[in-house]
Amino acid sequence: QVQLVESGGGLVQPGGSLRLSCAASGISFSIYDMGWYRQAPGKQRELVARKTSAGGTSYADSVKGRFTISRDNANNMVYLQMSNLKPEDTAVYYCNLARRAIGVDYWGQGTQVTVSS
Repeated sequence: QVQLVESGGGLVQPGGSLRLSCAASGISFSIYDMGWYRQAPGKQRELVARKTSAGGTSYADSVKGRFTISRDNANNMVYLQMSNLKPEDTAVYYCNLARRAIGVDYWGQGTQVTVSS
């Protein structure tokens, strides 16, 4: 019943930009923390950016100053604006909704981002 659908991934040259979108349905969106994770081949999934239900934000050190997470509660959307992309940003990116107090966690299907010339 709960669905998260990512979009916006693709192939981009180093130094370029992409915006990822995540549309949520079947959920009381505003009470959840929102996050973006990524997983590259042969590596563990890692947290990229997070925005809490209260509006606080945090970023992985590797993307600070380059990526921006935002949410639109009225439209059940979360975004990840990515700038100055590097080859090491290549990964499958996943949207996540979490409510840690009750141990609830939801994931999207992922969208591929490839940074290459």
